[in-house]
Amino acid sequence: MFYEPGKTDHGLAHDPFKACVVPRPIGWISTVSKAGVHNLAPYSQFNNLTFDPPYVMFSANQNHLGTRKDTAENAEQTGKFVWNLATWDLREAVNASAQYFTSDVDEFAHVGLNKETSKVLDGVPMVADSPVKFECEYHSTLRLPGSPPWGTVDIVIGKVVGVHIADWALTDGKLDVRKTKPIARCGYYEYAVVQETFEMIIPGTSEVLLAGLEGNVRKSKEALDQGKFDSL
Repeated sequence: MFYEPGKTDHGLAHDPFKACVVPRPIGWISTVSKAGVHNLAPYSQFNNLTFDPPYVMFSANQNHLGTRKDTAENAEQTGKFVWNLATWDLREAVNASAQYFTSDVDEFAHVGLNKETSKVLDGVPMVADSPVKFECEYHSTLRLPGSPPWGTVDIVIGKVVGVHIADWALTDGKLDVRKTKPIARCGYYEYAVVQETFEMIIPGTSEVLLAGLEGNVRKSKEALDQGKFDSL
């Protein structure tokens, strides 16, 4: 099959676009408003952008009322937000926090989640039971045009300034997805849970380039100091 989005109909009972790009990490983003109200919501367009320094992004469409999401506005107005890892054990809370609420509602309280406070940033709530959390300083917003009723989308970028990892989630110095069991968005109303992985190393790749692929800041800087990038 072939179709042109916005021009021709795909002819299917369900729109396939989101189901084509899977699995998608979930941006379970917590913020605080200028008025001090705590906010928590999941976004299925989320990812890291680079690792040194680390940046992440999430995108938020307008809501059904044609206004911007509280998460995007809070991040812009306060200059800070936190990403919380969405896991199998927390899946019901993730789903419940996706409901539409007015900006005066604390989703943590409504869903029944325990909070802890950020360490680097001032006063941003975090999901206490999430095993991995990123404290992020707001960097910028890219606004993309969109069609009614959802309208424009805000792509919010933040610099990671604090990383929390539960000790129990580590195995031999690595974050172990068999323990954390991250969930991810697929198409339609479907989700996936990551419990198994496999490893592949690009053949013929130098240790210097592998350090970058691994996201190893220490090894990359050591290679730079030793002039190893000059010989690539």
